[in-house]
This record gives sequence, C-alpha cells and structure tokens, in this order.
Amino acid sequence: MHSEISPSLHFASHTLQEFALLFMAVVYVLRIIWLLSFPAGKERQAATGPPGTTPAKGILYSWLNIGMPWGMESTRKKFFLYVQFVVFHLGVTVAIGLSIIIPYAPELLTSAVLVRLLQVMIWAAFIVGCMRIIRRFGLKYMRAISSPDDYFCLLLLTGWFFFAALSVNIHQQKGEFILITYFWMTAFFLVYVPFSKISHYLYYPFTRYYFGKTMGYRGVYPMRRSVKPDWMNDS
Repeated sequence: MHSEISPSLHFASHTLQEFALLFMAVVYVLRIIWLLSFPAGKERQAATGPPGTTPAKGILYSWLNIGMPWGMESTRKKFFLYVQFVVFHLGVTVAIGLSIIIPYAPELLTSAVLVRLLQVMIWAAFIVGCMRIIRRFGLKYMRAISSPDDYFCLLLLTGWFFFAALSVNIHQQKGEFILITYFWMTAFFLVYVPFSKISHYLYYPFTRYYFGKTMGYRGVYPMRRSVKPDWMNDS
C-alpha cells in the first residue's frame, strides 16, 4: 500500500482489523473451552469390524473426508456442488489473507502473477456466491431450511468478495473508498462470524474427531469399497 494514506484508511486497514482479529480469537478460545468442558461419551459395545479399522485411522479418515468427494454419496452425485464448495471456501481464505497482505506485505502485490491469481480466485468465489444466492432464493426446499442468518451471511460474503476482488490491484489514490469498504466489511465479518452459522468450521476438527474415533472403533472408518459378486455384475 502507498506509504501516504489517509487516517480513515489507516484505521480501517490496521487498528480495526487488529481489533476484529483479537475479538474473534478471544471468542473462539472461550467457545473451545466451553466445548471441551463436556465429557466425551464412551463406547458401550465391543470393537467390531475387520482388522485395520482402528480409532486412530478412523479419526484421520474423518478429518480428511472433506477432501474425498468420492467418499460421500451426496458429493459423488452432485460433484459440481462440491466444486462450488471448494471454490467458495478458497475465496474466503484468500480474501481474508488479502486483508493482511495489503497493509503489511504490499510488496507481494507487485507480482503480476500473484495479483492475477488472487483476482481469479476471488472473482470465482463471487460467481459461486451469486449462484448460491439464486439457488437459495429460487428453490423452495432451500427456502424451507434457510434461516435469516443463512441469507444474511451469503449476501454479506458475496458482497465482500466483490470489494475484495476490486481491492487486489487498486491504487489507493483512486480507490480509497473501495479499500475502506473492503476493510470495514472484513472487520464486520470477523466479528460476526463467531455468532453465525459460519462458525461451523470451528467445530469441524472436534466433531470429526469424535465421529471418526467412534466409526473407527466400530469398524466403519476407513470405509472400504465392496466388491460385487460375479452374479451381480451379470445382471
């Protein structure tokens, strides 16, 4: 970022972001402490399943399951929705990283290759956000399971992607309004996330840990593809 910036932009890109990150970290630590205060349930049956399916392997498989779309029927049959999921969440990661790069490592944005890569990833996430908005508003079964928070978060993130994409390679003298808007939206996003459904990723490592441990103990995880008998292949 240019060495001479306005007080408004400096506050939005430094003080405000640091406060938002600190606030989110404190809330998350408190929520994790609360989550771990509950004792985990114990298995009430003997270990089952073939040899090689242990709780440790089940935990690892459960953690990595998000990167194995072939492991779930929903992602196997609707692979395009899985691709949207990946693009959307990568966009979130990149857009948050951009809020750190611009004020603290702006020299990275002198690379035309990196700038183009960031733009492509964030614009792709913006397009996916628009598609998700249409899907959530347009399909009646999606409306039936959606809460006001679902709509608000989706609209917020999609609008945030728009300003993030514009902020990747913008001169502060000509685009200070865009940068300030992007940083304020980023700060609001960081503060709001712990209290919204977006915070589900906080629980992912813990829920998948216990789920994988149980399924590994019962011989379900890691999942193994069954081989059809010859008589079934002939039908």
